[in-house]
Amino acid sequence: MDSAGKFQALVAASRPGVEAPRPTKDPIAARTAAEEFEAVFLSQMLDGMFAGIETDGAFGGGFSEGIYRGMLNQQYAKLIAKQGGVGIADAVMREIMKTQEVG
Repeated sequence: MDSAGKFQALVAASRPGVEAPRPTKDPIAARTAAEEFEAVFLSQMLDGMFAGIETDGAFGGGFSEGIYRGMLNQQYAKLIAKQGGVGIADAVMREIMKTQEVG
């Protein structure tokens, strides 16, 4: 199995119901995939950062805040990645393009 096939199998195993990206030589599609990868990574980082923050009792807390905080972190992560992020998308895009040139 080539590296693209291994990647697709890994994505399929880690996220049931989510279709693995198909190989493409389109740099725009590769950039989009790289930014989405960075956004997922950043979302996980933000979830960890906010996990220990206490909420105020009068207007915060509860089950709903936990759900909406996760959604807010996902949106923050998408915005951070779209604005240049922390450099993960650049590295991922280079690897995507390099892998597809070899294959």
